[in-house]
Amino acid sequence: MEKFISVFDMFKIGVGPSSSHTLGPWLAAKHMIKRVIALSDVKNINALHVYLYGSLAKTGKGHGTDTAILMGLQGEDPVTTDTRLIAQKVQAIKEQQTILLNGVHSIQFDYNNHLVFLKDKSLPYHPNAMQFVVELKDAVKTFTYYSVGGGFIETEASEDGLELGHLIEDKKETNIEVPFNFFSTNDLIHWCIKTGLPISDIVKENEKQLHTEQALEKGLDRLWKTMLDCIYKGVHAEGILPGGLQVHRRAHDLNAKLLKKEIQANKSSVESNLEGDTATNLDSNHLEQWMQQIQSGGADFTYILDWVSCFALAVNEENASFGRVVTAPTNGAAGVIPAVLMYAINFCNKGSQQDIHRFLLTANAIGILFKNGATISAAMGGCQAEIGVSSAMAAAGLTELLGGNQRQVLMAGEIAMEHHLGLTCDPVGGLVQIPCIERNTMGAIKAITAAQLALQSKPDYALVSLDKVIHTMWQTALDMNVKYKETADGGLAMQIPIGLAEC
Repeated sequence: MEKFISVFDMFKIGVGPSSSHTLGPWLAAKHMIKRVIALSDVKNINALHVYLYGSLAKTGKGHGTDTAILMGLQGEDPVTTDTRLIAQKVQAIKEQQTILLNGVHSIQFDYNNHLVFLKDKSLPYHPNAMQFVVELKDAVKTFTYYSVGGGFIETEASEDGLELGHLIEDKKETNIEVPFNFFSTNDLIHWCIKTGLPISDIVKENEKQLHTEQALEKGLDRLWKTMLDCIYKGVHAEGILPGGLQVHRRAHDLNAKLLKKEIQANKSSVESNLEGDTATNLDSNHLEQWMQQIQSGGADFTYILDWVSCFALAVNEENASFGRVVTAPTNGAAGVIPAVLMYAINFCNKGSQQDIHRFLLTANAIGILFKNGATISAAMGGCQAEIGVSSAMAAAGLTELLGGNQRQVLMAGEIAMEHHLGLTCDPVGGLVQIPCIERNTMGAIKAITAAQLALQSKPDYALVSLDKVIHTMWQTALDMNVKYKETADGGLAMQIPIGLAEC
C-alpha cells in the first residue's frame, strides 16, 4: 500500500534486538490495550492470551518477542523505558504469574500458558503475525496484528473499524497530502527537475506538512543523538552478549586498540558516565573529546576501515543487548546508517547540523521507495530487505553530502542494493547476532563504496535503475525459500548444536 512515510516512521527510537520481532510486537501490544480502552475499559479485562505465528513463533524467543509483548501490555514506552529494568520486570511477571495491564489493572498471567509460540502455524497475510484474545466481562475479543518490518504494524478488520492493511502508527496519519509525493525514482526525479531541489529538500518540504521546521529539526537532532549515544555506549561496553551463543563484544576492544593509550586516560570517567540508562545523559564533553581523538588519528585507509566497522559493531552489539537504538530502517540493520554518517562526520568534514539532517532526509527517501516498492522485512524478503536497504539508504545520504547530484544519489542507492540481492536471513539460534552484527559492517562499507562509484560515474550511462533493482529485489524475495526468511531453519542457523536455537 503506497503511502507517505515520515522520516520519524522510517527512523524510530526503540529497543533492540529486532524491529519486526521486538519493536513491532511491543507497539502492537500497546495499541491493543488502547483499542480495549476505547471499546470498554482495561479494568474490564478478566484474562488475556497471546498467540505468536510464523517467524514470530520460530525466532521470537531469540528476538525477545515475548519480552516486548509483556512490556507493551504493561504500557511501557520503548522510547523512554529504562532498559536496565526490562529483564527484572519480565522475570517478575513469570514468577508472580500476574501482569499489570497498562500499569493499572492486574490480572493472572501464566507465561507458559498465556503466551503461546505456534511454530507450525502461520497466518496468510504476513509471516510475522500475532493474536491477542481478550476476555472482557461481557465479551471475548480477538485482535490480530502483523509486524511488517521496521517497527511498522498493521491490523485486520475488527469491531473498532480498522481494516486489513491499515498502518496504525500512533504518531501521525501517513495518508496525507504532500506537495511532492513519489512512489518511484521517476516521480522523485520529476520533482527534483521541476523544483531544482536536492532530494533532501524534497523530503523536507513533505515533512513540513506534518511538522513545523523547528519541530522537524529537533526531531532529527534527537534521532542523531540517539544514534551517537548508542555508538558511544557500545564502544565502551565489555562482556558477552545475552542469548547463549557466547558472542563477545568486539567494539570495545577495537575502539581501545584504535585510540591506543588515549582510551585508558578517560576510562574511569567514561565508565561513570555509562552507569545511566541507554547513555541519554552522557557528558557531551566526553563525546566531543572521543570524536576529536578519532579525527586526530589520520586518514590511513585501514584506520578508517576499522573505525567504520567499529561504529557498526557498537550499534548492533547494543541492539543485541536490548539497548536503545534507532530503526534504520530496522533494528537488525541499525548500525549501517550511523556508521556511514560517522564516517562522513569524522573523515569527510561533514558534521554540521545541516549535513546530518540532509543525510537522514535523503536516506529516508530511499527507504520510502523500498518500503512501498518491495519490503523492509527480513521475514518477507531475507536480509537483502534489511542490510541491503540500509546500505542503499546510507549510500544515497552520503552521496548527497559529498556533492552528488540527484541522479548520482539514486545511482548510489542502486549500486548498494544490487550487491545485496539474494542475501538471506539466517540468524543463528534465532538471535540478532550471527551473522547480523558483522553484516552491518559489510553494509556500511558497501554503502561508502557505492557512493564513491556513483560520484565517479555518469548516471545516464547506467543500465540498471534504482526502480529496476527494487523490483528485482521484490521478485527475489518472492522466489526465496521460506527457510531463508528469518526462521532460523536454514543457512548458518543450521550450523549450530542441537537445542541452542531455544536459548
